[in-house]
Amino acid sequence: MDDRYAAFCTHDAVLIGGAPEGPLAGLRFAAKDNFEVQGHRSCVGNPDWLRTHGPAPATAAAVRALLDAGATLAGKTQMDEMAYSINGENHFYGTPVNPRNPDRIPGGSSSGSAVAVAAGMVDFALGSDTAGSVRLPATFCGIHGLRTTHGAVSMEGLIPLAPSYDTVGWFARDLATLARVARVLLPPGGETAPERLVIARDAFGLARESVRAALAPHVDRLRAGFDRTEDVVLSSEGLFAWQQAMRAVQGYEVWQTHRDWITQTQPAFGPGIRERIAWASTISRDDALAASARREQIAQRLDALLDGAVLCVPSVPFVAPVRKAATAEHDRTAAISLLCVASLARLPQLTIPVGTAEGCQVGLSLLGGRATDLALLDIAARTPLL
Repeated sequence: MDDRYAAFCTHDAVLIGGAPEGPLAGLRFAAKDNFEVQGHRSCVGNPDWLRTHGPAPATAAAVRALLDAGATLAGKTQMDEMAYSINGENHFYGTPVNPRNPDRIPGGSSSGSAVAVAAGMVDFALGSDTAGSVRLPATFCGIHGLRTTHGAVSMEGLIPLAPSYDTVGWFARDLATLARVARVLLPPGGETAPERLVIARDAFGLARESVRAALAPHVDRLRAGFDRTEDVVLSSEGLFAWQQAMRAVQGYEVWQTHRDWITQTQPAFGPGIRERIAWASTISRDDALAASARREQIAQRLDALLDGAVLCVPSVPFVAPVRKAATAEHDRTAAISLLCVASLARLPQLTIPVGTAEGCQVGLSLLGGRATDLALLDIAARTPLL
């Protein structure tokens, strides 16, 4: 494979043919390097993890399901260290090249998967999404991305980051392929299609003017497809406060999940990841419990709001920053203030490439109640030019 975009891992070549027949026969896919493949090693973006972990004893459940459905696994893809970033810039392994805007970041942490799809190297690719790791790179690379309802797709064989947030997701260049994969990985939909459209004013208020202007005509098309629409404010205290609650619970879970390996191995981490993990180690159980209680209040509000409704928000509040931007941490906070909505409430979110702003790709997102993943895909499919 001509990997001119540096999307694929180089520590181990993986090529596994799928079943001769099935709903995905003839399609090629890639998997983020936190999905285990039997007999192969994962590095999760960190050379010390690679050094201290042997070949996987079994293949991740999602990968097995895709192989059984006829798809061919073409390789494992680069990612941010430990999946604990959304930039797509890896200190040790470099930054995959954004095919749409080579001078800008591809987004992460599922960077290589998004790039491989956007570049046409595979038909679709698996990623994981904890705090936006499918949704953000899909937006920056101008492709479709689906973060599934938490727990809807088995996470067996997925190396965790923060288990109560981690979800399986995937990318495709077209909605039809995204839906073909969904019908393999997701349980059959039993939910009634949402009849009401909710527009989050505060979510759009976070977006830059250029992004709001690019999204406006597509929001109007969405409105035209619903008999009932309403504009709401999601958070009276501000979405930054929601981001703070998410950050505390996520950080606590990251440290609880990887504490033993970190303390025993003393791995080297790159800039940003090093500081984030050091901070995570300081979060007390009491602080995490308080943030978890706030999380449940937020989730209950969103469950009630989305009963029979679909929520529309910008996918990311700004366009892809240039590589090695000095504002990386500020941008991360702004993005997660928007991306945290689905993560906190364990909801599915579909991001759709709808246009450009400042010469870069922008995306519009649909969020639904839990287990409405397939309904979101149906809504997008029936909305012309969305």
